Amino acid sequence: MGLVYILDAETNQRICFLNVSHDEVIRSLFYNKNNDSLITVSVYASDNFSSLKCRTTRIEYIRRGKPDAGFPLFESESLKWPGFVEFDDVNGKVLTYSAQDSIYKVFDLKNYTMLYSISDKNVQEIKISPGIMLLIFTKASGHVPLKILSIEDGTVLKSFNHLLHRNKKVDFIEQFNEKLLVKQENENLQILDVRNSELTEVSRTEFMTPSAFIFLYENQLFLTFRNRTVAVWNFRGELVTSFEDHLLWHPDCNTNNIYITSDQDLIISYCKADSDDSLSEGNAGSINISNILTGKCLAKVKASNSLPVDGCGCSANCGGRSCNSKKRIQASRIRNTVAEALEDITALFYDEERNEIYTGNRLGLVHVWSN
Repeated sequence: MGLVYILDAETNQRICFLNVSHDEVIRSLFYNKNNDSLITVSVYASDNFSSLKCRTTRIEYIRRGKPDAGFPLFESESLKWPGFVEFDDVNGKVLTYSAQDSIYKVFDLKNYTMLYSISDKNVQEIKISPGIMLLIFTKASGHVPLKILSIEDGTVLKSFNHLLHRNKKVDFIEQFNEKLLVKQENENLQILDVRNSELTEVSRTEFMTPSAFIFLYENQLFLTFRNRTVAVWNFRGELVTSFEDHLLWHPDCNTNNIYITSDQDLIISYCKADSDDSLSEGNAGSINISNILTGKCLAKVKASNSLPVDGCGCSANCGGRSCNSKKRIQASRIRNTVAEALEDITALFYDEERNEIYTGNRLGLVHVWSN
């Protein structure tokens, strides 16, 4: 990310830069709705960019152009790689990992107080779901040890071993409420209900390992992304939706270019443009809006639908293509501008209150799309 600046959405005027020192490189941002503040996660040249540093600044200070009015967070934690910090908006928690000590800590997002720590060198990964955490331990012979903890106080709710095929790589282990999803290389997907040990299997030919998941907690469904395609599944292992016109731009699923609405009924993504869209040659794509439950494409932002290609607004009724009127020249420029704005999009966001889509591209330009 690097240099971050704040704009006023009403006036489009820059308010301030969020970087508070010249050698700060901001890696990520998190909006904390619990106290209306913005958290930055940064690295610094003075530290050879080796440690993550967190800082919180209230939105009211940012509006006044005072980004330095914030204060640092988690100063006691050593967050050198492969250490990390993860913000859990659903549960209102923060998870940190200090690699040098092999200690995980959970903090409250409301006041940043530490709630509890987990010290176990055999913990390989932690997955967070509403109300619970799944601890995945080092794989043993023929099984993987697992623990489910309460996210609030770290109480162990269940400990168990999940049987694995020997000598087969584990593609993923994911937790969604009481459901555990396990997939090994060239094996069926297993969906385990940890409450009653009921096991559902989905054929490896039907469910192939995706590059990313998005869980839809409101609908009890999950999205998978694989080879530019999106699919919706339920926890009975059934394919719910495949999309009719939603071929993603990035083959490896860059979730920065994907937005799910708060009602979890729409997906907005940066997609490959239609092959017959002559204005979307090269690096220009389209912004596709689809219904998650039906797979139908509801709307699309693309270069050729910004203005009619052949139409002409001059008084000569010239037919359009050979017209040199100012209106036609201006229309051509607008189409070119739209096509350029749809090139190499690296981030996408939808403002549900204002009904506006924001995109940013590799050149550092931000564009706003509205009706």
